[in-house]
Amino acid sequence: MKLSMTSTSSKVIAILGAGPGLGMSMARRFGREGFAVALVSRTDARHAAYVAELATGGVESHSFTADVTDAEQVRDVLTRIAADLGEVDTVYYGPASASFGSGIVPLPEADAAAVRAPLEAVLLPAVGLVAAALPPMLRRGDGALFFGGGLSGLRPVPMLGNLAPASAALRMYVLTLAAAVREQGVYAATLTIGGLIERGDIHRMLSEQGASLPTLDPDQIADTAWRMYVARDEAEAVFDVLTPAL
Repeated sequence: MKLSMTSTSSKVIAILGAGPGLGMSMARRFGREGFAVALVSRTDARHAAYVAELATGGVESHSFTADVTDAEQVRDVLTRIAADLGEVDTVYYGPASASFGSGIVPLPEADAAAVRAPLEAVLLPAVGLVAAALPPMLRRGDGALFFGGGLSGLRPVPMLGNLAPASAALRMYVLTLAAAVREQGVYAATLTIGGLIERGDIHRMLSEQGASLPTLDPDQIADTAWRMYVARDEAEAVFDVLTPAL
């Protein structure tokens, strides 16, 4: 169904942790269906370029700044989006990062602090987002929450070390949340990603360093997310080009 392209009548998708890879692909894909797009990231340094790029495809977008790993800032930015564009129908949350504490630590060497750090960086911000975004959806009996997750939450990926327990916790949190809210009209799902997202910041950085790892097309992932949004019959999609290379 094509929706009106005005902010007063369009459905609204909030892209939290907007970046050039999957975040922009989600913005384009849902925007093509008539959603107004709210782009949210810590700084607005790239927002003008993102808004201009989306406009060339006929997608209405607006930018907001907030640290999407900070629960209070997430709550405030969702309030601003609702005031400016209308109630948020869909959220894509994809800022999970390996930039925590001392970074990746092999599990045989990881102590409790090393395992706790990614839990605080990956899982708890997602919980904060749900606390802010879910209540209005439950009141309406409608809405959708998408989370970007890592393959180490589903299959052993030893090179990701202490990130794996946090990825597993996030995955099970989303799957359990999906089951808990399904009968109340709200849809939740995880996009479990095993591979480098093309055009994303990490892909660009590793490419500049000469690294070569299997990649995933974010447009294809976003297409799958749209089909999931429409069908609402599965809470997880797995995109894995990494396992064969391990």
